[in-house]
Amino acid sequence: MSGQQTICGIDLGSRSVKIALMEEKAEGEELEIIRLESLDTIRFYREYGRKQGDKLAVDFTALGLPEVDRLVSTGYGRNTLELAGGEAIPELKAHVWGAIFQTGLQDFTLVDLGGQDSKIIQVQKGRMIDFLTNDKCAASSGRYLENMATILDLSLDELGEYTEAPVELNSTCAVFGESELIGKIVEGFPLPELAAGVNTTIVRRILPLLRSFRGEVIVFTGGVAHNQAVAKLLEEGSGRRIVIPPEPQYNGAIGCCVYATR
Repeated sequence: MSGQQTICGIDLGSRSVKIALMEEKAEGEELEIIRLESLDTIRFYREYGRKQGDKLAVDFTALGLPEVDRLVSTGYGRNTLELAGGEAIPELKAHVWGAIFQTGLQDFTLVDLGGQDSKIIQVQKGRMIDFLTNDKCAASSGRYLENMATILDLSLDELGEYTEAPVELNSTCAVFGESELIGKIVEGFPLPELAAGVNTTIVRRILPLLRSFRGEVIVFTGGVAHNQAVAKLLEEGSGRRIVIPPEPQYNGAIGCCVYATR
């Protein structure tokens, strides 16, 4: 490989499709992010994709994307589709590469909380040595936060401001959790305590899973990493340093681009 090349990484998520365009000026030089874009998953498939055999053909012109030299995709759980003209890689591999690129770290525990699933990955010396995934329940995911924020009539940014005096929420199901939260509203708990309870519940579900993962640093990615309260509570509860990459929601798409240069 020589000369400049443009790489497109696509993370076909459960709630949104993340696209990263990156450039490598010359072989061995640092990759540079030139464009990041996120689209609703249903809209992406409806307006820009169509099945071609066992692959997905994407209308990149309609997306306003230029021609690229390499195209690499990853996807949600077992629903990964290889893109026509590109290759698909496992999502765990994509997220590890993305985290290493964005943080410069080689030893860490990656906690990725996405739209509908969660991933915990142990990375040592730049290699994945253990992992745990959950795509069966949305209880510790962005969908849970979105649902709860809607009930509280808060934006996701506003929800992420509350950590103090959390109301106790016990339901481990995103759907039943809504009913429980409504019950707490009826009981008269103030909004700050309700919001703090939602954020605390997310962290309380993650902490037991972290016990079998060693290390002093947690790299926190996925859309939920934008919630400042969850990040703060995760750091306090785990006793580990939290590192949030510059683009936590695009970590998988960025990792696809990094993989293409290896």
